[in-house]
Amino acid sequence: MSATSGWTLADLVRDKEIVVCTGSGGVGKTTTAAVLALEGARLGRKSVVVTIDPAKRLADALGLEGLSDSPTRIEGGWPGELWALMLDTKSTFDALVVKHSESQVQAEGILANRFYRNISGALSGTQEYMAMEKLYELHDEYDFELIVVDTPPTRNALDFLEAPKRLTRFLDHRLYRIVMAPTRGFVKAVNVAAQAFLRTVSKVVGGDVVKDAIAFFQAFDGMEEGFKLRAQHVLRLLTHDQTAFVLVAAPHHDTVAEATYFAQKLHEADIPVRALIVNRMHPRFSDASPAAMHERAKTFTGTDLGGLYENLSDFLMVASKEEEHLAGLAERVAPAPVVRVPYLRTDVHDLDGLAEVARHLFKE
Repeated sequence: MSATSGWTLADLVRDKEIVVCTGSGGVGKTTTAAVLALEGARLGRKSVVVTIDPAKRLADALGLEGLSDSPTRIEGGWPGELWALMLDTKSTFDALVVKHSESQVQAEGILANRFYRNISGALSGTQEYMAMEKLYELHDEYDFELIVVDTPPTRNALDFLEAPKRLTRFLDHRLYRIVMAPTRGFVKAVNVAAQAFLRTVSKVVGGDVVKDAIAFFQAFDGMEEGFKLRAQHVLRLLTHDQTAFVLVAAPHHDTVAEATYFAQKLHEADIPVRALIVNRMHPRFSDASPAAMHERAKTFTGTDLGGLYENLSDFLMVASKEEEHLAGLAERVAPAPVVRVPYLRTDVHDLDGLAEVARHLFKE
């Protein structure tokens, strides 16, 4: 861990209100998020972890049969509280529609609309935006002291951050305004343009689809401002000084390259990486160089001890390569602490496994 960073991973868990775990898929983000929330409970905080992982690895790691879209409390011998939930994009979108509808009739009209049912779970960026909505809901409507978010696996570091802006841009888009024009008394020229546009689209996707879309937009009329204000609040929450972004990576060349790209994009968005966690590192069993260990093995050629030294040389070579891969990334996120988690003897599938990871994450 960096001695010059001025903070540690434990400081983030102890002091921050929100910790966002970001990084590419398959690097241990879900497990890391669970461990951070667990450490918060061990420190006496009421913490919750939100997973986006459809494979339900978090539920397995917490020893649960499954998780729902509402917080579930995990019992354990810690002074604080540990809660967990798995994002359900459709349910979260439905709840948001109900919240911003002016009446029950309006809400029911949208929820029953075929166009809405098709896009609410499949529209590009919907999962990221609903993750943001769930984060805002947990922060604003519950009394959690620490919220840890396991972000969706993506190759674009800013999908999570861009989601609120994309919604606002959609509601301000000229195409949306043209479609809405016939219901808003816009000038006749705009109505003519809308009709021509809709006729063209009908030929491509079918008249029923267009009718469903128009019915959806008409039912949505009047709710745009509420959605846009919510998106703005979410964005402010993400950039607040009580929110910390933790980058999770693995020590391989390709995953380090992706993590470096993530770090660069976060930097361009003026969001600092508060910690870098590197999972599945090969341990170093000696301070000697791989070459020196290889030469030592030669002196015991043909013996079991020689084979042992040769194995140690191979391990040292792999560990050295991993450190070389990480060097540039560590510089990119400096002065953030870099925390290394070695390969474990078994996969993490229960609270004992999470506790073992925690011993590596939070050792001083």
